[in-house]
Amino acid sequence: MDDQFDFIVVGTGAGGGPLAANLAEAGFRVLALEAGADHRCVVYDAPIFHAQASEHAELRWDFYVRHYADEQQQRRDPKYTPERSGVLYPRGSAVGGSTAVSAMITAYPNNADWDHIADLTGDDSWSAERMRPLFERLEHWHDPAAEPGTPVDPASGHGTAGWLGTTRAAPSVGGREPMFLDIIATMEQATEAMFPGENRPVPADPNDRRSVDHRDEGMIFVPVAVSNGARNGARERLLRAAAEHPGNVELRTGAFVTRVLIEDGRATGVEYAEGDHLYGADPAVDEAGRARAPRTRVHAAREVILAGGAFNTPQLLKLSGIGPRAELESLGIATVVDLPGVGRNLQDRYEITVVDTLTREYPIFAGSTLNPPANGESPDDLFTEWSTERDGPVTTNGTLAAFLKRSSGATTPDPDLFVFSLPVWFRGYYPGYSVDFTRHKDAVTWVVLKAHTTNTAGTVTLASTDPFQPPQIRFSYFDEGNGRPEDLEAVVDGIEFARSLADRLGDLVDHEALPGQAEAGDRDAVREYVRNEAWGHHASCSTPIGADDDPHAVLDSRFRVRGVEGLRVVDAGVFPRIPGYFIAAAVYMVAEKASDVIIADHTRDGAATG
Repeated sequence: MDDQFDFIVVGTGAGGGPLAANLAEAGFRVLALEAGADHRCVVYDAPIFHAQASEHAELRWDFYVRHYADEQQQRRDPKYTPERSGVLYPRGSAVGGSTAVSAMITAYPNNADWDHIADLTGDDSWSAERMRPLFERLEHWHDPAAEPGTPVDPASGHGTAGWLGTTRAAPSVGGREPMFLDIIATMEQATEAMFPGENRPVPADPNDRRSVDHRDEGMIFVPVAVSNGARNGARERLLRAAAEHPGNVELRTGAFVTRVLIEDGRATGVEYAEGDHLYGADPAVDEAGRARAPRTRVHAAREVILAGGAFNTPQLLKLSGIGPRAELESLGIATVVDLPGVGRNLQDRYEITVVDTLTREYPIFAGSTLNPPANGESPDDLFTEWSTERDGPVTTNGTLAAFLKRSSGATTPDPDLFVFSLPVWFRGYYPGYSVDFTRHKDAVTWVVLKAHTTNTAGTVTLASTDPFQPPQIRFSYFDEGNGRPEDLEAVVDGIEFARSLADRLGDLVDHEALPGQAEAGDRDAVREYVRNEAWGHHASCSTPIGADDDPHAVLDSRFRVRGVEGLRVVDAGVFPRIPGYFIAAAVYMVAEKASDVIIADHTRDGAATG
């Protein structure tokens, strides 16, 4: 035993970072372990460079996932990488976890997502009414369209004193480019056509409490985790707490946790390997360094909390003997707790794009590479504007506008399609995608995201007992899964809607590059395009909360791993079904809730030690 803390938090992403900070502020002594480094650079800071951040060697892990078990079907996806037997799925590996490489979209979940957990567990503290204040607590909202000094309307439910700066693209940025205004206008016009004569204000605020209570179709603006023109998130929250409470929180980077230590049915600590680039998903993996990496054991007087995400947390649980007995025994792992739900129920969105080539390039991008300047290279005007004034297009994530729409076969009252536009070329994730992302200055991409998906057939299984080898991740898309046929039809509806938006651009569009009218001119052909090329990037639900009589419920409503004392999970894996539209806000709220639960439990047990 090298050291002892009240709590050990494994992972510093949207779940672990805020949780560790809150525990430290409550007076507990916390050890936060992060496998990556604290790597801050311009592609982290500047919002427009989020694609480059997700392919930065010091910020990411590259998972390769299967959408289909059928190899012939899987190979129909042009994003498939045969030598890795999967499709690229970038994740963050740095302080801040995947919030360090995300597109920063911070959209409030649906009320039904919270009420579902409350109904499932009988724990009313999960109700939408009681979860909303947690969002207000963490949010620091700034509306760039508001007059300076104008107070935020309390009825909106926006937080103004929280730790997460949120905003939206300043209208003045879009107004600088007439072609941007043309694209934005398509969604305004579609809203007017959907609600003729109503003169409803657009864009709507999707995080306004009143909008969430009565979510309707139409144009919205896209809230992002940007503060003063730069990315902010779990990293900033944790580092601020470490600076303000140096005796209460210790952050160790380059700490790859290999197993949870369990004695007499209780988690007592963890073992980790010290070093950089140890994991097989690391693009700069150092296998020789891994062999020399020292192992360290650290102990928690109170609890161990896993926040490694929907892929790594199930892997770590299984390596520690917590998971499906048959799988563990097949690899020679002694079963500590037979929990068949670990690594099952993996869920994601379906996403797809329509890409149009325009008749001319965007004038605002003239002379810009949409990349940070290389060493010795003079910065372009847009980058200079951001670096000197924290203003201009580089302060945005590139999203021009978005539209909430209900598909023809929606299974919930809430709109299930989130369609947004980007002035770039994007078809999903594959090695080098970020280069293509900014290469074309004459493209508009319409991204279709299908929320409230019904497929729960994804799995995370061990590839071996080697903790440094990534697990096998299989999502089982469409016909291979257990979802409803309406999921596929909804995505096709989204493509048809995106095409209708493009039609409103008239002569500005030269041709449809993806999927292409000749290649996918009818609905059957569009279905095939979706089956072949859809992807996701909101992995979740692989260690779900559930009812006490559910044998596949890994956690109880207080985040406790069933059958083990002193062990909880606080990350995207905790959801029984995938929430909302984008997952970051939901996980941030889970971190706040878990903080309250854990602090309450241990305040009853005895005062904090710090």
